[in-house]
Amino acid sequence: MTKALYRKWRPQNWDQVAAQEHVIQTLQNAVVHDRVAHAYLFAGPRGTGKTTTARLLAKAVNCQETDLKKRPCNACEYCLALNAARFMDLIEIDAASNTSVEDVRDLRDKINFSPSQGAFKVYIIDEVHMLSTAAFNALLKTLEEPPPHAIFILATTEIHKIPATVLSRCQRHEFRRIPLSMIIDHLKAKSKDEDIHVDDAVFTEIARQATGSMRDAISLLDQLTSSNENVTLEIAQKVLGTATSMLVIEIVNALIEKDASTGLTHINQALDSGTDPRQLARQVVTYLRNILLYKMGNSSQVDVPGEVRARLDEHASCLSMPDLLGAIEAFNQATIEEHANWHPGLGLELAFTHFLIETDLPEPIQPTESKVSEQVTKTRPQAQPAREPRKEPVSERIKPTPAKSTPSPEKTTLNDKILAEKPSPSKQKTTKGKPSSPEPVADDLSINAIQASWVKIKSMVGKHNPRTEGLLNSVRMTNIKDKTLILGFSSQTLRDMMEKEGNINLTTDILEEVFGEPMSIKCIVTSQEVNMVPEDLDIEKDGMVSTATRDLGGKISSAEEES
Repeated sequence: MTKALYRKWRPQNWDQVAAQEHVIQTLQNAVVHDRVAHAYLFAGPRGTGKTTTARLLAKAVNCQETDLKKRPCNACEYCLALNAARFMDLIEIDAASNTSVEDVRDLRDKINFSPSQGAFKVYIIDEVHMLSTAAFNALLKTLEEPPPHAIFILATTEIHKIPATVLSRCQRHEFRRIPLSMIIDHLKAKSKDEDIHVDDAVFTEIARQATGSMRDAISLLDQLTSSNENVTLEIAQKVLGTATSMLVIEIVNALIEKDASTGLTHINQALDSGTDPRQLARQVVTYLRNILLYKMGNSSQVDVPGEVRARLDEHASCLSMPDLLGAIEAFNQATIEEHANWHPGLGLELAFTHFLIETDLPEPIQPTESKVSEQVTKTRPQAQPAREPRKEPVSERIKPTPAKSTPSPEKTTLNDKILAEKPSPSKQKTTKGKPSSPEPVADDLSINAIQASWVKIKSMVGKHNPRTEGLLNSVRMTNIKDKTLILGFSSQTLRDMMEKEGNINLTTDILEEVFGEPMSIKCIVTSQEVNMVPEDLDIEKDGMVSTATRDLGGKISSAEEES
């Protein structure tokens, strides 16, 4: 059976590992100075050389070469045995299929046995983040103080899933994605050694599809060259399910010109020709990202042919920054959600259409707070003189503007309307200072009268703003004092919500409509439910009730008048 290219081309020396010099140099120095740690953690994206580096370290610590700087030598018995995968003291464990605590206990029991061949037993645990919590706990003590002949190398692509107790016991190394140019150069050199005939444009296409993973790039090259024919860009695009660069440019061009028909036609043509929807979405995002780099003055970071570079410059001058960012977000979302759509290409079509709709709007749509806010709009009123009591009801004052009236470009919601109406000095109030004295109220306007009509009041408020009605549902009417209704809230948050966005103004307007007299509202925070107790309650100073409230911390929960 033919060996896969990524296994055949696996690096056998330190200098063959691509783009990880910061890790390789540290490990080489550790070997040269005989200061190899007992536990390592290699973290980074897939295909960046974590397992390969772990094997190189295992080979170096067991190499028989006397000159430490030349390890691994790839010539001694142990190096050859490890290259041939028959070295008994290298134990590779796949944590994805050995996740249980029993597997770790078995490893812990066997680790005390001396090495069979070399000087060290090296345990490589791949995808270590897949271990269960119990397995991690069973591994901790062994990982912290293994036998002198044991070395642990943990590899993971999801470092955030590793417990902090494990991280603190390992020497951590971060592997980075491999640059596009380095992948292209590596593929070209290896293809020349293997006598593989591939067009230069194909290497670039493969490297872009690999997204920084050398193993993925070599696997794609292996897939394309399986027929032993000369691989052209057209063949590569059909096999990889990618669209041509010009087709992507035409889609973006239709996006800029807001030509929905042409853009959707190009998308469906690409899908009908066999292009994978997610690949097409990624290509569009990549092209838009290149435009972004152009606009930000980083054109040197864009690696594209000359004809594509000219179109990038043209498109960068046509797209505004907000539109460009909106397009990138829309198509990037399509790359994530495309697999969940029942119709191929639906995510692309939605991204294209949503972008056109959003850029056609004169201004962004703000979320409304109530059903009335969505329907009631009228010209912002001018400053009005102080209004007299018993003015027309709130429901009459906020009727929608008749259709025949001349519309104004400036719209306002109910809350804006209420805030714009300045109350008279008799109604002016504040939650921080002492409220001003409104006109005298009727004698029968008491807390009991307000409680009796509270359901009706909340219902009328809810017709204009359901959010205000919700706040009133959680309120406790504590008292009415100096012609001011005192409302108690269970938290500072609820109180702050009531005091903003015209909620108090709306409530006082409804109270005036119900009772026919202006009132003020004061909001307070109550730590516990408070019942209504008259402040003028006659309590004997030396009596039992006075002693309980003054000296023992008691509170009056209710009071009944004698008949």
